[in-house]
Amino acid sequence: MPRPRDRILANLESIYRQAYERAKTTDDQARMADLDAAYQREQLLLEVLLDIRDAVAATTPSVAVTPEKPAAPDPVTALETIHRLTKLR
Repeated sequence: MPRPRDRILANLESIYRQAYERAKTTDDQARMADLDAAYQREQLLLEVLLDIRDAVAATTPSVAVTPEKPAAPDPVTALETIHRLTKLR
């Protein structure tokens, strides 16, 4: 089961907040600005990846899991979904 979106974004924020506070204690303004820009960029990229994950999960049909046929992700279907999503934009 994938981790919840809020938990992932909270982890990202926690990592950057710790680094930002370290830069703040040394009064490193340049580092603080770099971290702020990097956080915004990483957050945007992560949200896009999470949107793709959610879209792929929503379009993947449910398959009955049996001992003979274990559940496995279908990479071809995932690639087709990503291809369709990128054509929409």
